Amino acid sequence: MKKQNKQTDPRILRTRQLLKDAFVDLLQEMDVEKLSVNKLAERATINRVTFYLHYKDISDMLEKMADEMVEEVSNVLDEPEANQQSNDEENMRMLERFLEHIAENAKFYKTILASRGIPIFKERLLTFLSNWLVLRIDSRGKDSFVQQAGIQKEILLWYDAAAVIGTVEAWLRNDMPYTPSYLARQFYLIHKRGLDNGESNN
Repeated sequence: MKKQNKQTDPRILRTRQLLKDAFVDLLQEMDVEKLSVNKLAERATINRVTFYLHYKDISDMLEKMADEMVEEVSNVLDEPEANQQSNDEENMRMLERFLEHIAENAKFYKTILASRGIPIFKERLLTFLSNWLVLRIDSRGKDSFVQQAGIQKEILLWYDAAAVIGTVEAWLRNDMPYTPSYLARQFYLIHKRGLDNGESNN
């Protein structure tokens, strides 16, 4: 998103933000199927012609918004470099940054994930997190706990990505009773306990 801001006309970014805000506001009043270009344009205080300068239709808007969401999360986490040796503290800090991003955009994420559960956004997040976890695991090579513990990588990806998204949804539904830092630490403790139990059972 940061790169996009440098390349895109500020007026375009402002219009897209107005539409995004209108989208979130309207979703709190009605189901996504009931949204129309007229309603979005009216709430965003723009006209229909302006909407169509940015998006083909509402489905196209959702696709592009989902792409922007993934790009923002990617910028927050940063992809691991090849052969980078990650550690627990580093992983926890990255998770904390991710949760801070969610908290800073709580209205958007609470609406699309927790209250309305718009499939495209959840699916894109799950796919992104799964791919990101692959990079994290592969960057460790033979030192990865996945290989050492004999864990099937695909199953771990399903589990971890779904656990993160599911916990974030519950966190948002309950109005974020814990700070991003505390929740990241809890994730770490739960995950580490699972690994420790797995090692002790071998």
